[in-house]
Amino acid sequence: MKKFMTLLLALAMVLSLAACGGGDKPAGNAGSGAPADSQPASPDTPADVDAGAAVFSTVEEGKLHMSTNAAFPPYEMTTDAGGFEGIDVEVAGAIAEKLGLELVVDDMGFDAALTAVQTGQSDIAMAGITVSEERQQVMDFSDTYATGVQVVIVKEDGPVQSLDDLSNVEMIGCQKATTGYIYCSDTPENGGYGEDHVTAFDTGALAVMALVNGQVDAVVIDNEPAKSFVAENEGLKILDTEFAVEDYAIGLAKGNTALLDAVNAAMAELKADGTFQAIVDKYITAA
Repeated sequence: MKKFMTLLLALAMVLSLAACGGGDKPAGNAGSGAPADSQPASPDTPADVDAGAAVFSTVEEGKLHMSTNAAFPPYEMTTDAGGFEGIDVEVAGAIAEKLGLELVVDDMGFDAALTAVQTGQSDIAMAGITVSEERQQVMDFSDTYATGVQVVIVKEDGPVQSLDDLSNVEMIGCQKATTGYIYCSDTPENGGYGEDHVTAFDTGALAVMALVNGQVDAVVIDNEPAKSFVAENEGLKILDTEFAVEDYAIGLAKGNTALLDAVNAAMAELKADGTFQAIVDKYITAA
């Protein structure tokens, strides 16, 4: 009889534990209301998507914060009235409108703009940002939306008249934290010129001013702003040979998949309906 009672007590304890649902299984999404035997949604039908609209959050409710360095024409620059304009600015505004948000442009240094999305101070970063393996380790990127060409600005009568001449100059100017700086400051074994032969400036405009003043012998920068700088400064030219070709994309915080998907979907719509190309054509005139 004592053994029988012991078995009954043990069975009651097992049933009680089973009813609590404890065990070693994760609890899942609390309060989701999903039935116990429901299966994970397939990749083609995300659980949080309704009519193609993913659920996402932003730094500030109702707004899309874009960190940028507004000294990179024609992608982003300031207006005489103190506002912002450029390809990236208008594209970001169109994306925000697609997402039902108001765009807020946060102007800062280029490296700070990248850090802002990584630390949750902004939702997206757009500043002619190149996708690189190093950056992909700390942030996510949208689908690419433009191809950037790195070129070299020199004086018309200066010591640099070809890419080969860069190996013999005293100093090259670049904008801080850009791929131009990364490429040039790398070791000669890796195709660079070494940190001792590269000076980083807060903006491309300052690097070009240093070239005009004779502080550097060349400036490596994106082709589109290079055209603007050369047009504004007599005696400068762009070398015929491209320095590097790279892809531009929108930077987001690592793992922010919902916002990334929403941004990609909005960009795809802007390309499909011609809005994106109209913005580009507004700032870059075909030759």
